[in-house]
Amino acid sequence: MKITFLGHSSFLLTTEDGTRILTDPFDLSAYPGAMTYSPITQSAEVVTVSHGHGDHQATHLVGGDPVIIRGNGKFVAAGVEFLGVAAYHDENEGAERGENTIFILRADGLSVAHFGDLGHVLSSDQAAEVGRVDVALIPIGGFFTIDAQQAWKVAQQVDARIIIPMHYSNKKCNFPIAGVEVFLADKPKVVRQGEPTVEISPHNMPAEQTVIVLEPAL
Repeated sequence: MKITFLGHSSFLLTTEDGTRILTDPFDLSAYPGAMTYSPITQSAEVVTVSHGHGDHQATHLVGGDPVIIRGNGKFVAAGVEFLGVAAYHDENEGAERGENTIFILRADGLSVAHFGDLGHVLSSDQAAEVGRVDVALIPIGGFFTIDAQQAWKVAQQVDARIIIPMHYSNKKCNFPIAGVEVFLADKPKVVRQGEPTVEISPHNMPAEQTVIVLEPAL
C-alpha cells in the first residue's frame, strides 16, 4: 500500500490493486488564509470523512465519483473493509466541537487507522473496538485535537507499529497548533521520509515502533 500525505489530515492511500482511498479532504476556502496548501484535485474510489468541519469534509473536490463513507459501523467499498468507531472532537463528549469518527481500513494485509480530529485518549472500549493497527494516522497538534503526549498514548493503546503524524502547524498551515517537532522530541525511532509517500507492506514493517514523517504533497 502506498500512503501519500496530501496535507493537514488528508491522505491518499493506494492499494496494490490500484484502489484509491482519500481521507478528510480539506477546503481551503473554509478557513481563508489559515491554510496555503494547493487545492485537492485528486480522484479516488472511496472517501472517508471523520466529521463535518470544512477542513475535513470537502468531498465535492474529489474526482472520480467516489463512495463517501461517514459515521460509525462496518462498511465495504471498492473491495476494502472499513470500520468506523465513534469518538469525540473534544474531551467533553462532543459538547465543545462535536463527534468524530475513527476509521480503520483493512487492505493488502494491513490495518490502517485514521483518527480524524480525535480530541481525547481512547476509553478501554474504544481501544478494544479499534484493535491493534499496523499504521496510525494521528493528529498531534493539540488545541483542536489531542496533543503530542496524548497522541503517543493513543498510539500505544492500539499498539501501532508505524505512526504518521498529521494535523500540525507548518509553513502551509498556521492554525494555533503545535508543529511536528514537539511530537518528535523524545521518540525512540523517527524516519523523516523527505517526500510525501511511503510504501508499506506486511513484509517491510519495522521491527520496532517507528514514527514516519511525510512531507505534504500539496
